[in-house]
Amino acid sequence: MVPPPADCRAQAACLEIHTHRKPGHVIRVKSKQRYSLEKLLLIVALIAPAFIIFTAFVIIPVLQSLRYSVFRWKGIGPLDNFYGIRNFLQAFTDRIFLSALFNNVKIVVLSLLFQLPVAFFFALLIGRRRFFGSVLFRSFYFFPYVLAEIVAGIIWKFIYHPQFGLPTVLLQWLTGTDMEIGLLGDPARAFGAVFVVIFWKYIGFHMILYIAGLQGVPQELEDAAIIDGASRIQVVFHVIVPCIRNTIIISVFLSVVGSFSVFDIVWAMGQGGPVHSTETLVTYLYNFGFKRFAFGYGSAVAIIIFLICLTFNVFYQKFIVGETK
Repeated sequence: MVPPPADCRAQAACLEIHTHRKPGHVIRVKSKQRYSLEKLLLIVALIAPAFIIFTAFVIIPVLQSLRYSVFRWKGIGPLDNFYGIRNFLQAFTDRIFLSALFNNVKIVVLSLLFQLPVAFFFALLIGRRRFFGSVLFRSFYFFPYVLAEIVAGIIWKFIYHPQFGLPTVLLQWLTGTDMEIGLLGDPARAFGAVFVVIFWKYIGFHMILYIAGLQGVPQELEDAAIIDGASRIQVVFHVIVPCIRNTIIISVFLSVVGSFSVFDIVWAMGQGGPVHSTETLVTYLYNFGFKRFAFGYGSAVAIIIFLICLTFNVFYQKFIVGETK
């Protein structure tokens, strides 16, 4: 039998060293590579529909808005009046825009200071242990979130009615007078009245998130902490809160991003008035973009909102979420 050439033996030896297998298993390596290729094609096929939809309805509109934002355009005709960054400069020099931005920041701060802690407190009360009526209480607190934002705004607009609304009825019943309270008509009190609705609308959603997180906290940890002499408050802050840290991070993220996209409730209750006291960035975008046919300026405002949310997302992912990994 004639031995194979030296170069063929060298190639076989290299293949054996590279694959750490015997020469007879070369076909198995090729089969593994083929399997990996088929798996990659399957992943691409599953991701492609969602990626196409995301590209068509998110990426392309953002790029189009970025293009429109540098033009002075009314939505009709060609884009021939190049405006540069003056749309952005006009926004940051507009007192109403700055007031709307400040209102969004106030919603963020008030949500983090009041809405989320109260939602966590309710979750501790009705979500840690089963008791008679616990499901009813959960449904009661979660029901406002099921309502559409526009429906919730209209309902509360009637509740705040200055003549037959609930605040007026309670005041007249307590004082025995004919005094009326027009919360939505007073620039000094309108924002507070709107935030009450936002608080009522979304507290149930965050409560359900916290209840879901509490289900993963072992009861043995709490019992062990109590046996070691920890109080109930210490158990909450030193046992429960660290265990549901990821849930809290998600809740805070959704609250902040949602606070910058508030529109339906504010629009239904007064369209940003009175005197722009309840104006938010999205209502400002609609008032000064769509209603006035200033689509170039409105696109610039939309890009500003997008950049604010994107910047928060990047920093939040890096400094908050990254520390938990």
